[in-house]
Amino acid sequence: MALKHNQVMEGVEKAPARSLFYAMGYTKEELERPLIAVVSAHSEIVPGHIHLDKITEAVKAGVRMAGGTPIMVPAIGVCDGIAMGHIGMKYSLASRELIADSVETMIKAHAFDGAVLVPNCDKIVPGMVMAAVRMNIPAVVCSGGPMMSGLVGGVETSLSKMFEAVGAHKAGIIDDEGLLEYEQNVCPGCGSCSGMYTANSMNCLCEAIGIALPGNGSIPAISSGRTMLAKHAGMAIMNMLEQGITARDIINEKSIRNAITTDMALGCSSNSVLHLLAIANEAGVDVDLHTFNEISEVTPNLCHLAPAGGTHMHDLNNGGGVPAVMAQLASKGLLDTSAITVTGKTIGENIEGRKITNTDAIRPIDNPYTATGGLAILFGNLAEDGCVVKRSAVAPEMLKHSGPARVFDSEEEAIAAIYEGQIVDGDVVVIRYEGPKGGPGMREMLNPTSALAGMKLDKTVALITDGRFSGASRGASIGHVCPEAADGGLIGLVEDGDIIDIDIPNYAIHLHITDEELAARKAAYVKPEPKVKDGWLNRYSRLVAASCKGAVME
Repeated sequence: MALKHNQVMEGVEKAPARSLFYAMGYTKEELERPLIAVVSAHSEIVPGHIHLDKITEAVKAGVRMAGGTPIMVPAIGVCDGIAMGHIGMKYSLASRELIADSVETMIKAHAFDGAVLVPNCDKIVPGMVMAAVRMNIPAVVCSGGPMMSGLVGGVETSLSKMFEAVGAHKAGIIDDEGLLEYEQNVCPGCGSCSGMYTANSMNCLCEAIGIALPGNGSIPAISSGRTMLAKHAGMAIMNMLEQGITARDIINEKSIRNAITTDMALGCSSNSVLHLLAIANEAGVDVDLHTFNEISEVTPNLCHLAPAGGTHMHDLNNGGGVPAVMAQLASKGLLDTSAITVTGKTIGENIEGRKITNTDAIRPIDNPYTATGGLAILFGNLAEDGCVVKRSAVAPEMLKHSGPARVFDSEEEAIAAIYEGQIVDGDVVVIRYEGPKGGPGMREMLNPTSALAGMKLDKTVALITDGRFSGASRGASIGHVCPEAADGGLIGLVEDGDIIDIDIPNYAIHLHITDEELAARKAAYVKPEPKVKDGWLNRYSRLVAASCKGAVME
């Protein structure tokens, strides 16, 4: 493969550029080797990223061992847990586009030959992958790995239980001392929070899609295996360069379908739908929400990691990790094992002989939790273009539900009503104007879902929104309603007391309203003023596509 860095290295005309490399202490020998960007999201504000300086150094060591010159460049990252429940969360999904654009900028501007991408948390992973696919360069993802689970009252726990503890405290179920015990023990150290939340979902799916080495999704952040994985990622990028393998050789229709299939088996976050759609968009692959249901119908759900169950990411790792899950799927012909990966080998070669070693974390495919996948896309008059639910985290009694709407025009209004005890058994909480355009930024709403769970209402109350839910949410939490309220969706015309039917097994959602009543509401409708009128979010609200298209920038 021709080296891109020759654009800044070769010829008399490039002497000024070479002089600037020499100013940083690079030697002539280093500049004659391939230049590899090690894109690090290290910062001191994200628990999943606090240790990425060490992961980055291990990647750099691997690149050097394999004959390349590694150069660290930075990337931003938002901690969704810290941003949750205030204006900060409006920036989280939007940051995915900034990350993709900034990675493209740094790599194109400096003519790197390839990149090892070092993210860990929610939007940083897909943002970096989107950039790699867009540029079609050799690229490997090496995440920082999952956090270990915490211990509260002798029970393993994680961040989702922390949010639920707030609801329990509001309901008087636990006291101040009980809340403090959760606060100080659910997150015991560095890494992406320990359940199958969005960060770990995407890091696992990077394995499934082939852009990361086996183990990327599950090897704990604190493990020596994570450091070794990082070194091997540095070596892998040099092998890709030698073989001429680029991101689009790996990420294509068959690998994206493999990722969706693995998503269904693992029970990943509903946010994975947004991110896989966005990655597919960059790869020029035609995937829509119907594809997810098609694959879900034939893919058994093999894992109930937190918040769906009591196991965590280290259990998945000890159980054989993503390769063991994929080997189960491949045994039934559910994967395209010919897809190439960053190892230079196929998916089939990577997972050959991988066995389940902990059936608490991974069930055999002949004994699944359910015969269908962990996610479901619902369609109906309330969501003509679809909405998403993490089916594997819904109580059986809530898979079908009909109840009166309780309507709120923001997360803040909804959470206040929940905390004040205004929501009762049977209600369907509707939170609107929180979509990509209306939010703007399509906030995750872990606070309302966790409050309901903490108050023991998650098995009697449903929640519907044109915004998003955290991967840590459980219960009948239905998000991504499309079209959103700010884009003319029917969700903007729902009124208190309207009956809403939810039928997850049949992928259906319906608002009971007559044509005459609908016409009257449309005639009386007044579109609210934008919530944000300046800055980056205002620009984002004007350019972002619908959630059913991955909320990409248009």
